Amino acid sequence: MARNLDLTALRSFVAVADTGGVTRAAAQLNLTQSAVSMQLKRLEESLGQSLLDRSNRSVSPTAQGELLLSYGRRLLTLNDEVWNRMTDQKFEGEIMFGVPHDIVYPHIPKVLKRFSTAYPKVKVNMVSSFTSELKSMFASGECDVILTTETGGAEDSVRLASLDLVWYGAPNGATWKERPLRIAFETQCIFRPIVLKALDEAQIDWEMAVDTMSSMTVEASLSADLAVHARLKGTTPQYLEEIDHGGSLPDLPEFQVNMMVAPSAQNPMAPLFAEMVREAYCCDMEPAKKIRLAG
Repeated sequence: MARNLDLTALRSFVAVADTGGVTRAAAQLNLTQSAVSMQLKRLEESLGQSLLDRSNRSVSPTAQGELLLSYGRRLLTLNDEVWNRMTDQKFEGEIMFGVPHDIVYPHIPKVLKRFSTAYPKVKVNMVSSFTSELKSMFASGECDVILTTETGGAEDSVRLASLDLVWYGAPNGATWKERPLRIAFETQCIFRPIVLKALDEAQIDWEMAVDTMSSMTVEASLSADLAVHARLKGTTPQYLEEIDHGGSLPDLPEFQVNMMVAPSAQNPMAPLFAEMVREAYCCDMEPAKKIRLAG
């Protein structure tokens, strides 16, 4: 006999898995903690499976929970798209979306196209800036959804992925072999002080060949093999490539791609847009093998 999943309970489960706890999931869903807990219990009982590991401070999916999470995100996305298209409610308005320039690719263009197809009357305004500036805009209510690149995460953010910070330069370039090492960075780039510290600790002489507010200026200098740069793995344009330095340059730390979403009361479309962003990162895990999704 066919059985049906409780999509309301499934939505709570996905929210808990994404936020790492019942409290934050309840706030995101505008529900009480007890209501979310009851929905989780009902879902586990209906499937006869333990879906969440509650032994640590942060709640995480079990092996069966991870399987359901993958299906659940897709089911909820399809449910929301069908509901919005089949009902008489006409979604209109704007979303202000902020993203650092170096993680616009490869995911964001696909998200923007998909969202525009699903909600043609909602205009997405995108601002590209540094993480510190985007977080300030989000705090002041100027942005509804932002992505950030950080070494950690904030209480009110959802971790989408973990990416290695790596060295990039011109294809077949040789500048990385020179000393002092010529580097290029935007003035406010969050990676800049971390890279300089790593070079100093490795006792590698360096000089700031390009110090600018423009990302295009940095990329132009790199493509001309005038300097090297560090950015997140898998996010570079085709005219740059990761440097195979064989240990001649220091290893750099891992960074997190985090997402912050305004409450639905501020903008009801923000959670729907955010879900598509999450889906884009999830779908990239298997084919790309470059992004490790948060548990």
